[in-house]
Amino acid sequence: MRSLVIDTDTASDDAVALMMALRHPDVRVEAITVVAGNVGLDQAVQNALYVADLCGRREIPVHAGATRPLLADLLTSRGVHGRDGMGDIGLPVRGRSPADGHAVDVLIDTFLARPGEIDLVTLGPLTNVALAFSRAPELVAAIRHCYIMGGTGAGHGNVTPLAEFNFWVDPEAAAIVVRADMPKTIIGWDIAVTSTVFGPEDAARLRAIGTPYAEVAVDCQAVLDGYAVDTGLAGFDLPDPVAMAVALDPSIAEGVDVHVGVLTGDGPARGVQSTDWRHTSGQAPNAHVVRQVPRERFMDALLIGLS
Repeated sequence: MRSLVIDTDTASDDAVALMMALRHPDVRVEAITVVAGNVGLDQAVQNALYVADLCGRREIPVHAGATRPLLADLLTSRGVHGRDGMGDIGLPVRGRSPADGHAVDVLIDTFLARPGEIDLVTLGPLTNVALAFSRAPELVAAIRHCYIMGGTGAGHGNVTPLAEFNFWVDPEAAAIVVRADMPKTIIGWDIAVTSTVFGPEDAARLRAIGTPYAEVAVDCQAVLDGYAVDTGLAGFDLPDPVAMAVALDPSIAEGVDVHVGVLTGDGPARGVQSTDWRHTSGQAPNAHVVRQVPRERFMDALLIGLS
């Protein structure tokens, strides 16, 4: 059985990704660490706790982490995911208490206690992970493999013309983690656009699964319908679930080993993923970047989590 730690800024698509991991028969989630991103930290923690409750996994600790990016003020995506991050559909996403211990300390302690045995899956800004690497550099070598939902390997961004939200919110943290010398796979927003867009008929098929997980998974995307109009997509997309699908079964993805960087600072290049597709920089590959996930393979993974 594989072991995972999941770092998340829990909103609607993160929630679906968490369901996929928490309900997978061959995966043990050691801890969920939470970072501010899609919503503020307190709400993101409540959303993660709600999903753990929904899946009957209250024993899995949920730890609160960084409240803001390393160098900038927090800019959330409430306009995309709703005020509560879960579509504002009236879910009981309040009143729960996280486990003791700061997320950064938990990341350090968990991986150093079992070096080379646990994978890390990141679904939000990389602030918690960057802080942990800065505090305990030896942590980098202790992570078996890191799966990063962030950036955009090809095509345009979803928050600026060039940048994806997670990298854009905290580009300095993203740059630290992408530079880190560890096995890593990056699954960008471009993969969500090509593999995970759900129009009304697709959403109806998911709802027809008939489980509470499927119902919440569809309903909490409510605000994303307006976002789809803005982006020109045919429905809502699921970037965090496709990243989780790759983490759960890397064989579903096609990708290449390339050198990746993240542009920092302010301005139009903030958070842009620099991917050396043609190996012109002379720098050695430092990441495996996913180029394609067949939709049917993604759907298989999604159905395990929602059935």
